[in-house]
Parts: sequence; C-alpha cells; structure tokens
Amino acid sequence: MTGCSFLSVFKPAEVINEPLICPEAKTIEKVIEKIVRVTVPAKTGGKLDLAIIGEVETVQVEPSRLRYAARIDTGAESSSIHAENIQLLERDGERFVVFSLRDPATDGLVNLERKFQRRVIIKQKVGKPERRYVVKLWLTLGKVKELVEVTLTNRSDFKYKLLIGRNLLIDTAIVDVSRKNTLKPLK
Repeated sequence: MTGCSFLSVFKPAEVINEPLICPEAKTIEKVIEKIVRVTVPAKTGGKLDLAIIGEVETVQVEPSRLRYAARIDTGAESSSIHAENIQLLERDGERFVVFSLRDPATDGLVNLERKFQRRVIIKQKVGKPERRYVVKLWLTLGKVKELVEVTLTNRSDFKYKLLIGRNLLIDTAIVDVSRKNTLKPLK
C-alpha cells in the first residue's frame, strides 16, 4: 500500500517586543439631519391631466350652489349626501324623490325634487344593511362638473355631510390622502 504523508516543519513563533500603538481618535463633524416638509402645489397626474386632490375637498351641489366640505373616499363605490325629509312621490306615472339638504353656510334647509333613479341596499360595517334612494345631482369638484348618481341618507353623525365615491372620481382625479383642500376655492 502506498500512501502519502504530510510532514510539517515546526517553526517557533516570533516574539515582538514593540508596544502596540492604537490609532488616534479623530473628531468627526456632527451631521444634523433635518426633515423639512414642503407643501407641493396640486398639479396634474401625468399624461391624463387629472387633478391631484386631497382627502377633503370643497364640492358644490347645483343648482342650489350649496358648498360642502366633502370626504373623498376611493373605497366607496358611490357618492352619498346627508338628506332630510326624504319622500318618494308618484306623479303622472313617474316617480320622484323630494328631500331637503342642509345649507352648510346658513344651516337652513333647501328643498329639492329629483327623478327617482332606483333604490339600493348599502352594506354597513356595523349594523343592518340600509335601503337608500338614488337621485342624480350636479356636483362640481374643482374644474369638473358632472351629473352624478348620489344616495340619500342620514349622515348627521358624520363630520362630512357629503361623501364622494368612485362614481365621480374615476377619470376625474387622483387622490392623495396626505393632502386636504388642494383645489382652488370655487367662485
């Protein structure tokens, strides 16, 4: 049998008598990081030329020119508004909804009548599903004025009496929830 073997030559370790010298500590300039918040003016969203809006914007309801601070909610499919005295009427075979909107400027009631569109069932996070009437209202958001289906409901417990859903937002605006009131005030 043949094999291989490894023979190592033993070398004694060298002893160094010089003292170890540590590098000197150098003073480094103190770096102060300051976070500065800069408000970027609302611009358009690229090639689509869509306005960038915040989570709260002023929306005008026509023809009464009622101005509401509206909550912008991309999670809501449709828009809804606080309405009082809601009644469904039939006249000459057509159905109408008569209701009152509260004017945020005067706290007075403004009576409106709109053609009945349909009735929907809205699922709530808490509680029973709610039946609501749907009417069409002219809403103005910035430079955009559209005839939008809006559900009528009791929003008296909510801070914002008008909620804007995707039915107005699609192809109209880009929502940046870190902002509020980015649009120029309505005249």
